[in-house]
Amino acid sequence: MEAVAIKQHTIEREQTYIHPSVDELYERTFPPVAAFVRKMGGSFDDAKDIFHDALVVYMEIPEEDKKEVRATQEAYLLGIAKHLWIRKYHRDRREIALNDAESRITIPEDFYPPVQTKRLLRFLEVAGKKCMDLLRAFYYQNLSMKKLAGKLGYASVHSASVQKYKCMEKIRNTVKEKSLSYDDFTE
Repeated sequence: MEAVAIKQHTIEREQTYIHPSVDELYERTFPPVAAFVRKMGGSFDDAKDIFHDALVVYMEIPEEDKKEVRATQEAYLLGIAKHLWIRKYHRDRREIALNDAESRITIPEDFYPPVQTKRLLRFLEVAGKKCMDLLRAFYYQNLSMKKLAGKLGYASVHSASVQKYKCMEKIRNTVKEKSLSYDDFTE
């Protein structure tokens, strides 16, 4: 007798099951989803995203499975949306915006190793006074090659550029001869 009643209920449910259009579902279900998301601290855009994701999940459920749902379609869709929002909320709560994190981070004074300027200056002195003046004007005073050529008395911009290259090569070779690396200057 009970089996007959269950079968009869299933037949009635199949006959009364009407698949609502997406527009109808949207009109009936979006307002409660938006209210829930707003209550949980989300924005209107969050509500739209969550609702659309929930609608996609709902539409992917096979029709046979939808007939077995004991709640209304709106309640079922609202349940999916709540589940998606809670998952998103927990995931986003662990993430901190980089701008917020940057403002709270301070770098200790001793974070960067000190540059051993005396040692570095000795290598620059090996290149000679003219090279020191040329490299200082170019790298520290940020003079253009044209101004540098005029200030240091070179015949042309090209000759100043060639001289700068020779100075750099002289320093590189000295460092290579001593088998030094960048770390040797920052210890």
